[in-house]
Amino acid sequence: MEGRLLLKNCAVFRADGRVRHGMAVVVEGNTIRRVAPDAQVPVLPGDWEVACHGRLVAPGLVDCHTHLVNGQLLPPTGHFLMLPPRERLDRLRHVARLLTNEDVEALTRYAAARALRHGVTLAVEHLSCQDVAGGLAAQARAAEAVGLRLVTSHSTHGLDGAAQAQTWLDANADFTRAYRDHPLVRGALGFHASFTCDDALLRRIAELSRVLDAPTVFHLAESEDDLSSTYSQHGKRVVPRLDALGLLGPRAIAGYARVLDSAEAELLEQSGAFVALAARGVRALERGADPMDAVLSRVHLLGLGTGGHGSLQDELLAALVGVLRISRSGRMPDVDGALAHLLVNGPAELCTRLFGLPSGNVEEGCIADLVVYDVVPTADPETGYSPYLLGQLAHSPVGWTIVNGRVCVREGQLLGLDYVALSRAATQALERVWTRARLGS
Repeated sequence: MEGRLLLKNCAVFRADGRVRHGMAVVVEGNTIRRVAPDAQVPVLPGDWEVACHGRLVAPGLVDCHTHLVNGQLLPPTGHFLMLPPRERLDRLRHVARLLTNEDVEALTRYAAARALRHGVTLAVEHLSCQDVAGGLAAQARAAEAVGLRLVTSHSTHGLDGAAQAQTWLDANADFTRAYRDHPLVRGALGFHASFTCDDALLRRIAELSRVLDAPTVFHLAESEDDLSSTYSQHGKRVVPRLDALGLLGPRAIAGYARVLDSAEAELLEQSGAFVALAARGVRALERGADPMDAVLSRVHLLGLGTGGHGSLQDELLAALVGVLRISRSGRMPDVDGALAHLLVNGPAELCTRLFGLPSGNVEEGCIADLVVYDVVPTADPETGYSPYLLGQLAHSPVGWTIVNGRVCVREGQLLGLDYVALSRAATQALERVWTRARLGS
């Protein structure tokens, strides 16, 4: 936008639980240029003034692992969740094959709009479709139209043969090359999981990631099925296998990490890989131990992902349950700090890795991915400390969402697009896919 964007009389969020009341935030281009007491920042001709009236301004949220499209295809009903992991995968693959590019674009537009209305400014997407080139391009168009910052990849696997996997990977790599410098949309090299990919495919992905300096997106030890299948086929557990193939490192964005031991968590930390936890899925999808214990106490680069279902606010509540359990056993004394790291600090490091700009703070020089929440936070007058600040944030409606300096949501409404029309188009896309899949029968 031309001119400056001014957030006037706001309460500025800090991840340590403190807020600064009576502040103004100046945005120019895609960057926060100034944060100062409100009285020191006059409105100039050409400025777009946002009257915050004391409302909380915080960094935008990051959905660190999601399925914007595929999460809508088969909703997580009780019947679906009770199916064995392999049968769930087979059903998801069947329906994903039937997606057209038109379907992908409609479903992405709606999911992106919904994310923006929940305060998400960056989503790391893991798409499954037959036409990879067309599907990723459709997602890029959708993200640009709606305004969501997006890193997208294809969930390539070898279950349909080596030739098909290579075709998908080549298309994914072409997209990643084409969008390597795009201000809003980036590509990543994706694969489904260890148990659905052979060594040759994973070596090619690792080599392409190195040559292109591109991130990789995948499911890491997502289930006991993943672990047992990997071990029976390759004689290794998931984490050591992927590490030996060169897939764990600073470019890796690993989703779920549900079946890990302490040594594997240490290996992840040493590798510099980013881990996206889906805290609700641990309790809804799989049996077994809660991996948060091993991961939270050992891995620094962590964030939350929805997996395409629900919201990050839901994930934060589920994470709170896990963190409290660990803390009560004496292994994690700082509950609030752990939650702030999962929701804000860890994802900010991921955003900086992906886009090369400082993020995660409302400070001069940071990227202008911001959210104005419809809450005036209570804070101690002497210290500025606001008890349960993350809880206030998580339970408050979103007033404004700003991505890369662009206003995408204004006073709760999507700017420039009809949210209900996007929902209707997504519903029509789902009806088309379900008809092709004969789900009614």
